[in-house]
Amino acid sequence: MRVMIVSGSHRQESQSARVAEYVADDLTRIDSTLVLDSFSLSGNPLPLWDESAWQGTSSLAALWQPIRDRMRQAHAFVFVTPEWAGMVPPALKNLLLFASPREVGHKPALLVGVSATRGGSYPVSELRTSGYKNNRLLVIPEHILIQDVADMLVGDSPSNKRDAWIRKRITFANRLLLEYGKAVGSIRASGLTDDADFPYGM
Repeated sequence: MRVMIVSGSHRQESQSARVAEYVADDLTRIDSTLVLDSFSLSGNPLPLWDESAWQGTSSLAALWQPIRDRMRQAHAFVFVTPEWAGMVPPALKNLLLFASPREVGHKPALLVGVSATRGGSYPVSELRTSGYKNNRLLVIPEHILIQDVADMLVGDSPSNKRDAWIRKRITFANRLLLEYGKAVGSIRASGLTDDADFPYGM
């Protein structure tokens, strides 16, 4: 199974990237046969979406193609998103505008909210509300909130009880994600997800 882990922060050195690395390491501990593809939005590698992204000859399409190809190969996703002013960073929402059902449709995704303080829930709620409609991303019921992130997931051993608890919760969520990845492959293989009469969500 191939899992793509997306760090949604624009910053070059971010807590989200560090959390994404921890999640990747945990997935490897669960199943060493996984193929992990880590992708960071630091530096905002994609310009704002417009229709030319879907035209093979445009410069925007050329920038999108290598990312698109990586997403198409994935069987499951982890999206790590910081909370910026109570919102998902623009680069992550932009990525989901680029993504079509061919990239992410009916593939399970685990959402991981990151906050420097006691927040992190608003981006998770935002992605559950608007991150999936036309691209058919399958956000699983479980999600993770990493609050006070600078104190969490640092080093090999937990620094306190909450850190220990969040590490166990990440493993729990990762295991669920992998089971969803196994289970929904048959749905994509059925051909029902490719109905040309209903290309957009309601």
